[in-house]
Amino acid sequence: MQHYLSLQDIDSLPQWVEEAKSLKAAPMQYKTLGAGKTICLLFFNNSLRTRLSTQKAAMNLGMEVIVMNFGSEGWALEYEDGTIMDQGTSEHIKEAAKVVAQYCDVVGIRAFASLTDKEQDEAEVVLNNFKKYAGIPVINMESSIGHPLQALADAITLSENNTKKKPKVVLSWAPHPKALPHAVANSFIEMMQLQDADFVITHPKGYDLNPEITKDTKIEYDQDKALEDADFVYVKNWSNYQDYGKVLNQDKNWTMTEKKLGKAKFMHCLPVRRNVVVADEVLDGEQSLVIEQANNRTYAAQIVLKKVLHSLDK
Repeated sequence: MQHYLSLQDIDSLPQWVEEAKSLKAAPMQYKTLGAGKTICLLFFNNSLRTRLSTQKAAMNLGMEVIVMNFGSEGWALEYEDGTIMDQGTSEHIKEAAKVVAQYCDVVGIRAFASLTDKEQDEAEVVLNNFKKYAGIPVINMESSIGHPLQALADAITLSENNTKKKPKVVLSWAPHPKALPHAVANSFIEMMQLQDADFVITHPKGYDLNPEITKDTKIEYDQDKALEDADFVYVKNWSNYQDYGKVLNQDKNWTMTEKKLGKAKFMHCLPVRRNVVVADEVLDGEQSLVIEQANNRTYAAQIVLKKVLHSLDK
């Protein structure tokens, strides 16, 4: 039984990328692989690309799909052992996970960070409790600290558009009015650490991400310097990690413009706030890969599900 909780569950990123590209060329080639299998997609938070692409990927493999917006439709879940449940929670994860597992063969979970309790967010309470109690494969559709489906789609997109042996890839912070999680940035960094590339992270001082994730990746606080000779620029906002979940900087000078982008290809996971995170001319320009990235979400999910289905047959 194989889970897909993080990029650590990929045994060979180049191989998975090539297999995903093969699926993209002929999406229905394994149409019977998932026959008789059901995937349940549980959304504790909103979704567009993740929901639709994972559904489509499952259908391409012949699976049945059940979707539930758990955050608004499900009972409030309790995760602590030994708790006297006389407050707001109505059902314990021990029962909920086992019940879900009776209805499906694979479960996908989307549960964002609270951005209020760093320790609890990093414990991945929702994801890990479903893994612990469900007894079936669990797919991470974005959790508190990671979005490995997005990162895999990004790897596919880079592979399709790269023309250099060692491209320069920049992950740039951008302003945003709301506090956003670190999940996309974290997984993109972990994915890039598996690539042969000149990879640089740029952000204002004070917006350093978890050093256990960034490790020895180059960090440049001067955005213009970081962007010099870039081949790909991935733009994403994240809230403060040290002063956890806070928005301490909304410097509009960090918005990605056509001038800053230069000749580089532009990447973003979407949704994106136009003329806050990135200017219209960049998003609408020929160097923008955002729609390609969104399309590749299907084939990222499909290669993951293909691997999971094969593990169930062993």
